[in-house]
Amino acid sequence: MQHAVGAPLPPPHGPVPGPVAAMSWTPGHPVPPQQPPAAPPAQGWPTAPPPTAPPHGAPTGPPPAEATGHVQLPPGAPVALPSPPTGASAPDAAHAAVAVLLIGPAGAGKTSVARHWADTRRVPTAHISLDDVREWVRSGFADPQTGWNDHSEAQYRLARRTCGFAARNFLANGISCILDDAVFPDRPVIGLGGWKRHVGPGLLPIVLLPGLEIVLERNARRTGNRRLSDEEVARIHGRMAGWYGSGLPIIDNSAQDVPTTARLLDDVVARSIASPPSW
Repeated sequence: MQHAVGAPLPPPHGPVPGPVAAMSWTPGHPVPPQQPPAAPPAQGWPTAPPPTAPPHGAPTGPPPAEATGHVQLPPGAPVALPSPPTGASAPDAAHAAVAVLLIGPAGAGKTSVARHWADTRRVPTAHISLDDVREWVRSGFADPQTGWNDHSEAQYRLARRTCGFAARNFLANGISCILDDAVFPDRPVIGLGGWKRHVGPGLLPIVLLPGLEIVLERNARRTGNRRLSDEEVARIHGRMAGWYGSGLPIIDNSAQDVPTTARLLDDVVARSIASPPSW
């Protein structure tokens, strides 16, 4: 096919960007440039609006902390001694902001009672179990059942310090807490001194100590590394008897179920608020 000299050439052959219907070409005029169509936004993701410049004089730095939605936590200072109630009325333990340390041998029901007590209080309350925190260590966990050594002692100390830090922060933000631990009266390494150092003098220690036959029965229902041998349970229970005569309040929950024991715990907490134990 031949074309006259000087006549304009038709558009070149080949694919032309854009839909064919959108093309418009008149002989004698240059071909208008074709722009590819804008890609549709990805499904499921909103298209972000284009950035706009801040108004003149507006701050250009990051937004203030209170505008980000993050809660500003006050410093977790040591928990102070509770203030005795004024007047003749008895303290209301159900509404008081307190930190309680529930002590007892394996099988005493510490965790069950502490959890129920925290669940049923009328004010926000947290339950902090030392055993749960110790078991955060997955690889290299040092189980004291296999022998007390430097590794198990270090992990215990770290867990206790972590629990104390959590308790102080909960109390600083208006949330009561109850901790549970098998504290021995004759072992300074895992005694009350560390708890007072990490939480504060306002911590209220209370001993949960049922009879030996009860803790043996409850221990038999346990599984995993929480279950001990009968000999170990009897040995721990015998050492816990040292709390008698210590001045700490003791609850014998041999014949009480969990809700009843939690109500007894409320009574003991109320007395401890009115007259904090010396420890």
